[in-house]
Amino acid sequence: MSSGIENSPILAVEASRGENPLTPDAARTPLNRLAAAFQRPGVAAVVVLVVVVVVASLIWPSFHSADNLRNVVLGQSYLGILAIGMTLVIITGGIDLSVGSVFALGGVVGVWFNSHGGVVFAIVMTLLVCGAVGLVNGTLIAYGGMAPFIVTLAALFGVRGLVYQLTNAGATTYQAPKDSAFAHLGTGLWFSFGIPIFIAIAAYIIGYVVLERTPFGLAVFSIGGSEAAATLMGLKVRRTKVILYVASAMLAGIAGMLQAAQLVSASPIIASGYELSTIAAVVIGGTLLTGGSGSLLGTAAGVLLLGAITSILTELQLQSAWNQVVQGAFLVVVVTLQRVLNRARQK
Repeated sequence: MSSGIENSPILAVEASRGENPLTPDAARTPLNRLAAAFQRPGVAAVVVLVVVVVVASLIWPSFHSADNLRNVVLGQSYLGILAIGMTLVIITGGIDLSVGSVFALGGVVGVWFNSHGGVVFAIVMTLLVCGAVGLVNGTLIAYGGMAPFIVTLAALFGVRGLVYQLTNAGATTYQAPKDSAFAHLGTGLWFSFGIPIFIAIAAYIIGYVVLERTPFGLAVFSIGGSEAAATLMGLKVRRTKVILYVASAMLAGIAGMLQAAQLVSASPIIASGYELSTIAAVVIGGTLLTGGSGSLLGTAAGVLLLGAITSILTELQLQSAWNQVVQGAFLVVVVTLQRVLNRARQK
């Protein structure tokens, strides 16, 4: 019979990070520590990313050129921002299928409000409008007891339909002046890197600190490990869920606004299928769809890994359709390895 201590959500969080607090120090040999390190969420994704980059650089010297690396990182920065919110939501055992549609909404709203009040007004209104979508999702899920899959799937269709209405079914294209501050937000360079890259890096640093170094982050892991136990511990489970869905929508909106700034225009068809690519990046990064375990470091590696794969396919001069084939194959391999590692961890 298991004791209450062994079922503690605190220990479950430590176990999800590849640690077993009940294991004696004497049993933690260097080999065991190495094996435990690879079981930590995200470590395997980082290792695979390094191997892929090194091998690709040896085969194609142009792969590791400054221009190619910048293009890969810049192109993946938008997906990376989306993946932050998705990671946090999935760790709690939820899902957010609406991020692609909210991404498109953020682009349209950002460009429109920029033309009616400037770049600061556009940023604020994008956060408010897209955050409202997340608030509705989070409230229905946390307080209404509805399934995250159903709620966010409905938001996926509803928000995308709203974007089409705002653009007259795509007949109206909102544009920003190429020399405006809004356009500079998407195309400006700092030290030869695009501003969206620095925004993505800052978002990951903040997300990592919140998730790994604050009581709120512990609550996120605890909810994913056992929502019932987290409730008994007195954690604000429903409020935490609402905050996460609002954060996910805000991040999606900002990412959409940044890409619209880069393109100096907004389209209702943009980001179609982004929700699946985001989930793929998060899962490849080591976050379990069942909740309770995940890492933003792994998510960042997963996002960059997908970008590296796209670049490799370009070097091979293969059609872009192969990118989805490779992503699907990677996803199957990663999920299989996760099951193997979870069984080893349980033993």
